[in-house]
Amino acid sequence: MSTTGYREALRQAQRLTAAEQLELLQELAALVRRQVPMQPGQSIMRLQGLGKGIWHRVDAQEYIDQERSSWDG
Repeated sequence: MSTTGYREALRQAQRLTAAEQLELLQELAALVRRQVPMQPGQSIMRLQGLGKGIWHRVDAQEYIDQERSSWDG
């Protein structure tokens, strides 16, 4: 997913009610579980680096500033 696609999905999620956001989290968690099946006894470190492409070309400080500004509504 492109950075703009991710940000648009995040913006849409922010417009949902808290209950809808929780439901979305549950659906996303189930989706990830199906894509990355964990076997008993496996380390969570197996997930290291997963999704790093999402952050490609994202300026960390700009992202933090954007997130902080969203807290104020």
